[in-house]
Order: sequence, then C-alpha cells, then structure tokens
Amino acid sequence: MISRLLLLTYLGCVAGLHGTPPASLSGRGVVAARGQPQRLRSRPVVAKAGISKLRSKLVGVGSCAPPTRVTNVDLEDLVDTTDEWIAQRTGIRSRHLLAPGETMSELGSKAAERALEMAGVAAEDVDLVIFATSSADDLFGDAANVAKLVGATNAVAFDLTAACSGFLFGINTASQFLHNGAYKTALVIGGDALSRWVDWNDRSTCVLFGDGAGAVVLKAAATDDEAGILGWEMHSNGAGRKDLNLCYSGEPRELGDVATVTSGTYDTIAMNGMDVYKFATTKVPKVLKEALAQADMTADDIDWVVMHQANIRIMETVAKKLGVSMDKVIHNLDEYGNTSAGSIPLALDEAVRSGKIKKGDTLAIAGFGAGLSWGACVIRWGGEPL
Repeated sequence: MISRLLLLTYLGCVAGLHGTPPASLSGRGVVAARGQPQRLRSRPVVAKAGISKLRSKLVGVGSCAPPTRVTNVDLEDLVDTTDEWIAQRTGIRSRHLLAPGETMSELGSKAAERALEMAGVAAEDVDLVIFATSSADDLFGDAANVAKLVGATNAVAFDLTAACSGFLFGINTASQFLHNGAYKTALVIGGDALSRWVDWNDRSTCVLFGDGAGAVVLKAAATDDEAGILGWEMHSNGAGRKDLNLCYSGEPRELGDVATVTSGTYDTIAMNGMDVYKFATTKVPKVLKEALAQADMTADDIDWVVMHQANIRIMETVAKKLGVSMDKVIHNLDEYGNTSAGSIPLALDEAVRSGKIKKGDTLAIAGFGAGLSWGACVIRWGGEPL
C-alpha cells in the first residue's frame, strides 16, 4: 500500500510538471461556449528550458552477471543458427545465464553493494530502494529482500515493472523523491533473468536475451548545487502490447460448485521483431531529443549516449538520427546480450570503471521496451574518479 501511494504521488508530480489536465477535465470533455460538450485534444509537450531539472546526482554504479557464459557457437548445438547469423543481425556474441540455485535477488544485491562501495555510501544511509525488474524471484517483489541483503535497513523498498525501460523509469522516479526533499539517498537497481521465460527452441528470441543486474546510487543535491538530472521524458502506449509481451497462461480449475478460477504460470516471451525495431528506431531518437530540449541542450552537448542494449542496429540507427557518432555510444551487448532492465547499468558500470565516463560528463540515457514504453534522461555524471 505504501509503494502504491508513493507511486501515485510521483505520477501526480509528473502530471503537474507536464501540464496534464486533471482527471476531472480529461475523459468526457468540457462545456463549450454554446453549452455543447467538447472533447479535449491532447497537446504535444512543449519543452521549456529547465522544467525537468532535478536535484539528484548519480554518484556510484555497480553491476553483476552470472558466471555461466553461453556463446553463439554454443547455441549452434541447440537451435538452427550460427554465430555469424546472430552477430550480424544483433551484435550479440555471448550472454550470461543464471544457473539453478542462483537468484535475481543475489545479482541485484551484489550490483548494489558494488555501487555503494564506489559511491562511498553506507547501506544504512540509504532511504529508498527501487528494484526495476520483470523477472523477480518472488511475484510479490524482490526489492525488500534486496534491501535486506545489502543492509539497507532504514530504506523503504519497492519493485518497479517496466521491462527494458525499467531502470530508466527507476532513475526518474527516485530523482523525484530526492528533488522534493522526501529522501536524501536512493539506490536504483535494474536487473532481469529472462532466460527463465525464453522459448529455447525459438531461434528468433532465445539468442537475444541474457541475465544480469546493475545499480546506481543517487544523492540529493543541495539547493545551491548543480542539478544532476538535466532533463527527462517518459512515454507508454498499451496498443503495442501485442508486439512484445510475456503473458499469464492459466488452466481452468473448478472449485466444486462454488466457482471456476485459473491456475498456471506464464507463457514464454512473444515478440514481433520487425515492429519492435520500427518502434525503437522511431521513438528513441524522438524521446532523446525531448529530454535534451528539456535540458536546453542539443546532441552536440552530449559526451556519451547510453541506450538499452537490445540490438546494435537499433543503436546505430538512433545515433544516426540523433546526429551522434557511434564512438560516443556506450555498448557491451556483444558480451551480455539483452538483459532488459539490467542492460543500461551494466553498460554504464563498464564505461565508468574503464575510465571512459568521467565526473562531469554529460550522458543521454534511453530505455525502451515492452508496454510498449520508452523514456530518456540527460544526466551529469557525479561519481568521483576511481
């Protein structure tokens, strides 16, 4: 109940920032001058410089992937595919998979511990933990368990489910709480184990996904300090659900003469690859430009772009439409594949620890995936040099 109230509060803040009309004015319309009902038309968001600046700084990052590594060559023995076929179409060469006995909570907690260590923040000083995942160990959520595992005993914790957009949505959500003064320190974790929900006989999907998790530590910036979130934007469209989903599948169960319910599990991942590709290459450049406009910036002001690691062709197309060289696009999907909510922080962690991303660099981050959902934020990296 607490989590739902917090989320509702946050969504209300978002509506206020973007000028969304209140519910009482949205559905059936308002009365026109002649007394006739008139349906309100949605208006495009008009970017205003600084409207999305949030006093929230990303100061540490960590990641964790399972030790089991499966290459494209290994998959040649499983399905009708080749290393060349997979690599040319996706950019993926290998992926890491959870083994029996290994859990999503363990991956998330290890990533969180590494992020806290980099940030120099004690776990007991964390006020808020958000775990973005669509493949939790517990259907009721893993965030509270992860908070326990890392020792964040003073934090409120909840899960956020937005598939591959989850980590990006998590950053934007946590930053609202830090900006408005509700909390001072937050831990946002993104991770998924989609190997649990892949049809390993379907070569069109099983070659894409891997397991992994990443985390960032965010701290509230002082009112006289620079904002860390310079601009942000988020969208969703349920009409695209048919193109990418993982749906409940239940069998009828008779409860005597009382009622009939269903009992079951979930199907495997279903994806219309071509439509998802079109969606990503259309919406991601647009939402990045929206976030940049909110920050009063252009693509020329970006030091690095960190996108959801779904497909190298998507990233190349987005970079071209954005007018950014691929030299500025962070990617490591060749090693990890598509780890859903884990992909952005996995790539971010690698780039920070290698010294590529430095304190003060401006990053444009974009997530996109099932829902369909997509979003972006422009951040100034605040972590100290290692």
